Amino acid sequence: MSSSTTRRMRKIVRIDEEKCNGCGDCVPSCAEGAIKIIDGKARLVADNLCDGLGACLGHCPMDAISIEEREAEEFDERAVEMHLGKPAHDHAPQPAPVPASQFIRARTHAGGCPGSRVQSFQAMPAMPNMAGAPTASALRQWPVQLALLPVTSAIWQDSDLLIAADCVPFAYPAFHSQLLAGKALAIACPKLDDVEPYLHKLSAIFTSNRIKSVTVARMEVPCCSGLTRVVQRAIAQSGKVIPMKEIIIGIRGDCLPA
Repeated sequence: MSSSTTRRMRKIVRIDEEKCNGCGDCVPSCAEGAIKIIDGKARLVADNLCDGLGACLGHCPMDAISIEEREAEEFDERAVEMHLGKPAHDHAPQPAPVPASQFIRARTHAGGCPGSRVQSFQAMPAMPNMAGAPTASALRQWPVQLALLPVTSAIWQDSDLLIAADCVPFAYPAFHSQLLAGKALAIACPKLDDVEPYLHKLSAIFTSNRIKSVTVARMEVPCCSGLTRVVQRAIAQSGKVIPMKEIIIGIRGDCLPA
C-alpha cells in the first residue's frame, strides 16, 4: 500500500485482543475479508478493507469487537476485490461518491415538500396484476422512509412496526401479504446511510409512542445486519420492553432462518 494513501478520521472496527478467544465467528460475517485469525486472535488485516459498518459485531460471543473513530485509510472497494481474488473492475474514472452525511441530510430536510406529508390510509382493494392474479397493497401510511417519518404520530400508536431494509420489498415477492399486512412501515439502508440519526430517531419513536412489536426485515448480506443492531440499541435506549423479531430475506427472494 502506498504511503500516499488518503487517511481521515472515520469509523472502523476495533478488536480487543484481551477479550478475543480466537473462536473465528466474526470471520465469515465480514464480507470484505478484513478479519482473520492470526496467532489465535482475530485481527483487522488492513484498515482499507474495513467499511466500518460492523457486520461482525453481533457474531462475537466475547463482545470483543466494537466500532471506534480514529484516523485510518479510506475504505477501498478495489482493494477488497483484489484481497478476495475477484476480477478488477474497469478503472475508468468514477464520479466522487456523495458522503452519507449529505445523503441523509438531503432526505431529512425535505421542507414543505408534499411528497413528505404524513398520510394515513386504508389498504387498496385488490387489483389484477399483469398475470391476472389478484394483488393488493398493504401499505397503511406515507411516507415510509425512516428519515422522513415523524417521531410522534397516530400511525405509531398501538402499532406493530415493520422496519425493512430498502431492498427487501424488491427481493421478497410476498412482502405486502406476508410482512407488511397490518403493520406500520419504516424503511432504511444501513449500508448507504449514516445510521446514527436512525438510532436517535427510532429511540425517540419507541420512547414517545405505544409500539406493540417490532419486526426487522433485512437482506442476507452481512452489511444489512446493521439494521437489526440499530433497532436493538434503540429499543434498549428507550427503556421499554418491546418484542422484536428478525426476518432475513435471501437475495433470490427466499425467506431464510434467522
